[in-house]
Amino acid sequence: MRIHVQSLAGDPAFQLTEQRWHAACARAGATGAGHGVTFGADADALAAGLLEAEALVTQTSALAQALPGLPPAPRLRLIYCTAAGLDSLAPFTWLPAGVQLLNNRGAHGYKAGEYGLMALLMLANRMPAYATAQRASVWAGATHGAMLAGQRLLAVGLGTLGGAVAERAAAAGMIVTGVRTTATPHLACTRVVDLAGLDAALAEADMLVLAVPLTNATRGLLDRRRLALLPAHAGVVNIGRGALLDQDALCDALDAGTLGGAVLDVFTPEPVPAGHRLWTTRNLIMTPHMSADDPATYVPLSLDIFFSNLAAWTEGRPLPNRFKVARGY
Repeated sequence: MRIHVQSLAGDPAFQLTEQRWHAACARAGATGAGHGVTFGADADALAAGLLEAEALVTQTSALAQALPGLPPAPRLRLIYCTAAGLDSLAPFTWLPAGVQLLNNRGAHGYKAGEYGLMALLMLANRMPAYATAQRASVWAGATHGAMLAGQRLLAVGLGTLGGAVAERAAAAGMIVTGVRTTATPHLACTRVVDLAGLDAALAEADMLVLAVPLTNATRGLLDRRRLALLPAHAGVVNIGRGALLDQDALCDALDAGTLGGAVLDVFTPEPVPAGHRLWTTRNLIMTPHMSADDPATYVPLSLDIFFSNLAAWTEGRPLPNRFKVARGY
């Protein structure tokens, strides 16, 4: 197969280098052998590569830079992006007819699960409140943390990210309720509800983790009304996308003391600008969109996922990472 690999200059930990490509080819065995491969890092290289390529392997940011229209790609059949959420590429009118779009769903689970567990432990132990006290030079000695065991977690989204957090939370003794499109059972959850059951589940949650893709259906999912349904002691974690929740409403609730705390890894916009109220909101800890990305494993895992999909393609099986444009994930 003719494959073009497109990357951008930037953080070297996430670049699709020739060295990483060849190492992944070796791991893939026969599936990784015999391909004609070109590499590029600018618009000219992308245009040249797509003239012959049957598959494009690309950083999502590199593909976004080429939009709203791809260069001519008469032989293209597969586009594989090294990201799970492809909302930055919407609308998908640029996608050529007959070309399958793939994401790297599955590359983020272990790291996101660890981050999610860390965030839940921070909320249980009142770390956002202690951080607020530290900034104010206040000794908060009269407050105490709690254990996770027995607390009720609401995991909104049970895909790679949310499922990994739910599993670790359940192992720590939390009582996990999951929310997803259909109320299909999940091993880590004592129950699963669909979106129609979200409001009732919010009222019962001690902690909430947002981990759904950003689509037209999920944008603003945790709005001001739904935030008000959470108990006043509840904590919120967002590892999905910033636009899943109403940031101003969350900040209002934290400043007013009607929510217990929050740990946010995603925001609108990113980077968060200087002077934004998020920087000074009480009982809030921020991390810079790093919850699911381990620099040591991200690219190798992503390329392994590509080759597993290529094997499925060659054998005529369904593609495990096919991105369904109409659904948005």
